[in-house]
Formats: sequence, C-alpha cells, structure tokens
Amino acid sequence: MGNWAGRSAADIAAAVREKRVTPREVVAEHLARIERYDGRIEAFRTMRAHAALAEADEVGARADLTELPLAGVPVAVKDNLAVRGEAHRDGSAATPDTPAAEDHVTVARLRAAGAVVVGLTNVPELCVFGTTEGPYGASRNPWDTTRTAGGSSGGSAAAVAAGFVPIALGNDGMGSLRIPAANCGLVTLKPGSGVVPAGIGHGDWFGMSENGPLATTVADLRLMLGVLAGQDFPAAEEPARRTIAVALRNPLPVAGVGRPYASAVRQAAGALARAGHRVRRAEPPYPLTMGVSALKHWTAGTAVDAEGLDPARLARRTRVHAAIGRRFVGSVRAGTERERLRARLTPFLTEHDVLLTPALARRSPAAGPWHERGWLRNVLANSAYSPFTPPWNLTGWPAMSVPVGSLPSGAPAAVQLVGRPGTEAVLLDLAEELERSLPWGRTAPLGD
Repeated sequence: MGNWAGRSAADIAAAVREKRVTPREVVAEHLARIERYDGRIEAFRTMRAHAALAEADEVGARADLTELPLAGVPVAVKDNLAVRGEAHRDGSAATPDTPAAEDHVTVARLRAAGAVVVGLTNVPELCVFGTTEGPYGASRNPWDTTRTAGGSSGGSAAAVAAGFVPIALGNDGMGSLRIPAANCGLVTLKPGSGVVPAGIGHGDWFGMSENGPLATTVADLRLMLGVLAGQDFPAAEEPARRTIAVALRNPLPVAGVGRPYASAVRQAAGALARAGHRVRRAEPPYPLTMGVSALKHWTAGTAVDAEGLDPARLARRTRVHAAIGRRFVGSVRAGTERERLRARLTPFLTEHDVLLTPALARRSPAAGPWHERGWLRNVLANSAYSPFTPPWNLTGWPAMSVPVGSLPSGAPAAVQLVGRPGTEAVLLDLAEELERSLPWGRTAPLGD
C-alpha cells in the first residue's frame, strides 16, 4: 500500500502497528516528497535521510512495536531544539555548528513513542520574528508560496502543510506555533505553563515559551500532545456546553481586523452556537499598555538568547532587537507586569470558559528577505498581522489556532481559542467540534 504522504499520523501509526506497512516504507515515501518539493517551500534547514531510514528500521525491529503510539511516524523538529547527532543553529550563522550529544526531552519522548525525525526545520534567527527566513532558507506557505509561512515555527508548519510530515514539533514564545499554523491551515496548541517540558534557549523567554505540536487533524494534535506531555488528552464522550466569549477588538488599539479573519470568527461562533454552547460578544479588558509590555518581553527574551554570540554574525534586525531588550531584562525577569496582566484578565476567563478571537489580524507578509530589512519595518509588519497571540504567552495560559474559512487567495484563515490554566482538553474538544462542522483542507496541493 502506498500514498502514505498526506495521511494522518494516527493512520500511519495504526498501519505500522498492524504491519500493513513498514516504517522504512513510510519514511522513504515522505523523504521522496521532500526531495521533490522542498526546493520551493524551504521548510527544512537540514535533512537526515540516511539516519532516518536507519532509525525507521530500528523502530520496525522494536519488540514493543504494536504498543507505540507514533509507530513509524515521520516528524520534523524545529531548529532550536536538540536532536542527537545534529547541530541546532537557531536560524543563525552566529550559533555553533556542534552536534548535540543528547535529544531534547520532547524529541526523546517522540522517539520513544516510535516517531522518526527526518529533519530540522527553518526558523528566523533566534526565533525572534513572525516570518521565517535567514541564511538557511525562507520558508513559504504551501497554500500560497508568494507569502511567508510565518514564524518562528515556520519551517515546521510548512513541512506539515506540504505533506512532508504528518506532524511536527515547534514552540511558541509570542505566537510562534499559532502564527504559522494559522497561515498554513494547521491546528496547534500552545499548552499552558508546565504541561509540556520547555527548556528552550536560555530560560524559555522568562517562562513564556512552550513546546507544542503542529498537525492537520485534532486527533493527531491530541496524539502528539499526549506523547509530549506524558499524559492523555482524550476526547469527552459528551462535551459539556461552554460559555464562549467572542472578541474581535485588536489588542493593539491602532488597527482593526481584516474581513476574512473577522468572518472566520463569526463562522466559528455560529458553529459553536449551533452545537449548543452559550456564545456571546465580550471583549477582554486588554490594558492600553499591551503593546508596550509585549515589546519589552519580546526584546528582553532575545537579549538573553543573544548573550555570548558574536554580534557581527547576527542580522541587523536581531542586533537591534537584543540591544533594545537589554534595558528591560531586569524588570521582565521580575514578572510584575505578567502578574498584573493575569490579575486583570482572570475575572474575564472566570466569567467565560473560553475566548474566541481571530488568530491573525491580516494575511502574512509577502515572502522575501525580511532578515535583510530594518528592525522597525520587521516589528511593524509582525505587529500588524499578529497582535492576538502575545497576551497568552504573557499570562502563560493555553491557546490554540484552528483553521476556519479562507482568504481571497484560497489560503486558509483561522481562529484562536484561549482557556484558563488546565483547560487544554476543553480547547481540543471545541476544536474537534469546529473540525466536524467546518472541515478544512489538510494538505496543500503542490502539483500532485
């Protein structure tokens, strides 16, 4: 049986466990698709073709093959996480080209579950920006290759949307899972603090950054999140009716929301109301200083990650970002602003079970050499199209992106679901309801 590229992780793992296909056959087919199409997508910084095939054979020979939740499933890993035997460059020429001695704990958990790492994916330098380009390539949206895949998990999202892998590992410090997922028509969940091991960079951007999965189905998202977290997130047999706040106001009061993303929220709200949820219009009490606070934390995280790197080998936008952030490191590390924001938003998400917003305010920027452009131009472009994601890194609460609707180009649009701490399963149940009522295309057509 062929045509495994484009199949779900759950389907592949079931077929491997039942010995209808070998891990080598599955991995080889995905590697062939990558070789054929990645020249125009640029999802990967480096491939592990030979190593992946050897590791696929090892999975096929495991005595516990029939028990592996990700048996033989090809995965991609974001290039800021350690993969044994490979350098992780974090999108920069300034980082050391030194192979990692051990897997990051999340990578180790994926491998223990039977997954096979086929490559490391492109990111913007130090994973700073919401577009992915740099010395190792510029990741494009497989649904519209004139546009960036987003960032900073842009290569991982592009790899899944292109059918190069069914699932991928990324992380999210200011929206870095949700932004590219929204661009590329994927489901993702930034878990709340402490659900999945972090260990990203030098301090997880003060605890704001979380590792998480990218997938094309909610079932695959549940499956991978369960492996990463070391606990199951089963679907509710009878989902409870929830109170859902619908918000369209931009957290940055200087701009509005594009029509396709506002329409996506209305479609999602209608679907959830028809499913019996209590849906009402209500805007979170974002502080007027939301943008300033996000900028301080964003730049301070970069300042810490840039410590010890040769500034001459960093892109100018990164150097400026880090230089601005150095003056905020102390105050950001104290955590006072984040505590105030949590205190301000907690009553809202006590009154409402879930918040529904646009995932983005507008379509992603055109693909191009953003790493060669000025700092202010990058910051303005990022802030204009992705203002809805940072608040939930500052609070540390779970948030996810779900494909809903489409842009005039035919590329996907998306909505964001946000919950209180510990409500990952609730968000997954709601996303599954949206998947049933408003199904989305899973893999971008690349000329197959």
